[in-house]
Amino acid sequence: MNLFQSVSGEYEQRLQRAEALAKSQPFAAEILNFYSAIARFQKSLYSHIAADRGVQAAAAANSPLRDKLDITLVLPHFRTFLNVAETHAPAPLATAARELSQQPPESWITQLTNYWRAAGLTDEHAEAFAQFFPRAFLQPYAEFLGQQFTKPTLLVTATVCPLCSGQPYMGVLRQEGDSGKRFLVCSFCSQEWEFRRILCPTCGENAEPKLPVYVPEQFPHLRVEACDTCKSFLRTVDLTKNGHAIPIVDDLAALPLSLWAHEHAYSRPRPNLLGT
Repeated sequence: MNLFQSVSGEYEQRLQRAEALAKSQPFAAEILNFYSAIARFQKSLYSHIAADRGVQAAAAANSPLRDKLDITLVLPHFRTFLNVAETHAPAPLATAARELSQQPPESWITQLTNYWRAAGLTDEHAEAFAQFFPRAFLQPYAEFLGQQFTKPTLLVTATVCPLCSGQPYMGVLRQEGDSGKRFLVCSFCSQEWEFRRILCPTCGENAEPKLPVYVPEQFPHLRVEACDTCKSFLRTVDLTKNGHAIPIVDDLAALPLSLWAHEHAYSRPRPNLLGT
């Protein structure tokens, strides 16, 4: 199986999981149905990007991931993306999509390239609504490029993505032996890297009593991993508890965990795609 087939299959898994969760968790149905519309567009755009020989050559070149953007390749698809968002998004986001579609292409280029260069690199809390359009549109591009890199061997625990220096937005526990190994997921290129279990990725706190974990009874495969030192939290999908979960999708549907975190004054340094 080649890389395109593999990631195309991943998009299908995301779509199937979103459909299943929308039926079993009605409180998240609107968000998941909107995500499904976006993911179908992303799958199509990923196919276009992966088939382009220029992108393939750039991906193979020995240069940083963020230097590989060819905005002319994807710009013709941006209006279609905005139409998808306007048709399927909740009202405020649909209005924003319509207004953005009326701006000149030069404005689109500026917004997309600025996002590509800076997304996930600062310590400032990201505003999910403002970043949604460039993030959702360029995510397949960044994901494709990230898949081309050989995963580096980490000599120390990295608090940012080893491929693009983006900050993590969620965690994943994957089965290894009798326990789970922790990975973080990049907020920009969606790649995973291994991370210590007892360590705050935001401030470096490693005292276990200061790193509370909340696991809701109704969703035992979802966790809030919080830090009482910096008052941040990371949402984590535990695949050792539910092997059918798709982290990027289950995280979108985990609204009760966000409510718990906010009630306890924890904030998420990097939101997911839809800010849930």
